Amino acid sequence: MLNGPITFDVTIKLYFMKTKYLLFTASLMTLLTSCNNDDDNATNGAQGKDIVLQSHSTTPNFLKTTSSFSNVDVYPILSSADQLPDTPNFIYGSMADGAGLMYNQQDDNFMLINNIEADYSIARITLDKTFKPIAGEYILNSDATAATAQCSGSLITQEEHGFGPLYLSGGEWGGASKGVFVTEPFKPSSSRTTPEILTAMGQWSTENAVAIGKDAYDDQTVVFIGDDHSDNSTPSGQLGMYVGDRGDLYSGKLYGLKVNTAGINFEVDMVEGQTYDAEFVELNQRNIDLLDAEAKQKGVMGFSRLEDIDWRRGSDDNQREIYFAVTGRLKADLVGKGSLYGRIYKVELNENDPTGPAKITCVLDGDKQGGKAWGFHSPDNILVTENYAYIQEDPNGYFDDAARTHYARLYQYNLNTGELKTVLECDQVAAAAAGIGTENSIWEITGMIDISETIGVDNTFLIITQNHGWEPADGSAFTDPTAVTDVASSRKEGSMMYVISGLER
Repeated sequence: MLNGPITFDVTIKLYFMKTKYLLFTASLMTLLTSCNNDDDNATNGAQGKDIVLQSHSTTPNFLKTTSSFSNVDVYPILSSADQLPDTPNFIYGSMADGAGLMYNQQDDNFMLINNIEADYSIARITLDKTFKPIAGEYILNSDATAATAQCSGSLITQEEHGFGPLYLSGGEWGGASKGVFVTEPFKPSSSRTTPEILTAMGQWSTENAVAIGKDAYDDQTVVFIGDDHSDNSTPSGQLGMYVGDRGDLYSGKLYGLKVNTAGINFEVDMVEGQTYDAEFVELNQRNIDLLDAEAKQKGVMGFSRLEDIDWRRGSDDNQREIYFAVTGRLKADLVGKGSLYGRIYKVELNENDPTGPAKITCVLDGDKQGGKAWGFHSPDNILVTENYAYIQEDPNGYFDDAARTHYARLYQYNLNTGELKTVLECDQVAAAAAGIGTENSIWEITGMIDISETIGVDNTFLIITQNHGWEPADGSAFTDPTAVTDVASSRKEGSMMYVISGLER
């Protein structure tokens, strides 16, 4: 996840830590609702009746939609410069990233769990029933994570997964806690120094951990893990898979994706649009170095920085369809082996057994000159609905072609037709003119989630930008001391959160 900044030179306490199974009681679920089932109408209870989609941030909108999406509305609702009314000392920190949203029926409001990557922490932000941010606090801080960046994140809910709510996040860079963190969304802020890591899922340069839908398999929980291993000569980012009984995140087995088709030795041997045979091989090691060595010895496919992962919503078959982003790495020794500018892959799981024979397809290849994805500049994050994948960029500074000489973009990929469109792009020229960062420190688009079902308003999404180069004009820091105690050494940069309305699902 971490690339930059790139310079443009061309009270409910759920104590589950010692519990093997995390099956959630129906009584508690009467208090909460969080759902992303695209088969339903977006009228999740009565909470949508008070929603008013509008801008709430003091910072203007710097996401510019293309002409194809002129009907889409973008509302900035929170930035690092904002002061929230109920918690005026809270600071929305540096490089906000993965997120999950829940509706709290008891208080008739919404709760967003949000990774603050460069502050090595996780924030909880409360939005009122109109969807206005009103409070924020940190529920995991840099002491808890051993200063390990929390990158992408995902929410486990009763509706989608059959247990929860729980929040998974990936420890990727910085400190040594490189694994899958699990955080109870309602944990008190006073416990922010206490973490839990799911050791059964192994140690990786963990970008994300994502549990797929409960309808994919009747009695199993399947979690995919993205390994953002950035090797400059050998593609080494692996797709991990954890399989346990329904609700068991502690005693299942770990696997890695292996491509079996003859002649496929490296990821770039896979041609865009062609499907290949694959399988998941069991992995016994859990230590990061030993696990990487075992995976390579067993032929697990290495990708050039495997980043975010998501699964297709809808039918049982859909939920066994996994998509992931490979951000690429422009290094001479990776030519002919790993993606340079980025790719999107689809994995189709076995109908009866997640560890059974599978299929893999590169659906979008940013290295294919003149191809539909030739303009890709480091696709990093991905959200998948029933009909679309939304791909978010974190440009690595590869401005070597006119097609890639742009700021971070959001793309819409039609899963049914294969059409790829640009939805919007960060407008850093306008931002710099307004004193929000510079034109040369390239932002990232990240954290996109479909909030339609949760807020009861269809075709509504939340999205985040990491505004590299934007620091307070007074020389202070966009850093909350309850997240990072050493503010002077912190990243100090700002972040922004937006609501997007009118985008198809």
